Amino acid sequence: MSSRGQVVIPQDIRELVGATEGTLFSVMGMGDTVILKKMEPQTKEDFFRELDKFAHEQTKRLKAMGFKEEDLWKAVERERARHSKQKKE
Repeated sequence: MSSRGQVVIPQDIRELVGATEGTLFSVMGMGDTVILKKMEPQTKEDFFRELDKFAHEQTKRLKAMGFKEEDLWKAVERERARHSKQKKE
């Protein structure tokens, strides 16, 4: 990452997702993970449908790695507790 916070997306990835100069991305972060979602002119419903599709694909990957749904809920609860504690400080 540059001193201005800029990140280079490798050319093969740009080509894979069809990103060109001026392409807009939504940036989401959690913990040590950053997700870039290419933004297309679309409706709110289309955006959430794509996000659901992405979540479903990631769920399949996690299950293949041995994660269970209860592991996710435990992680969510830990993060909520940590976030709540930070707010109080």
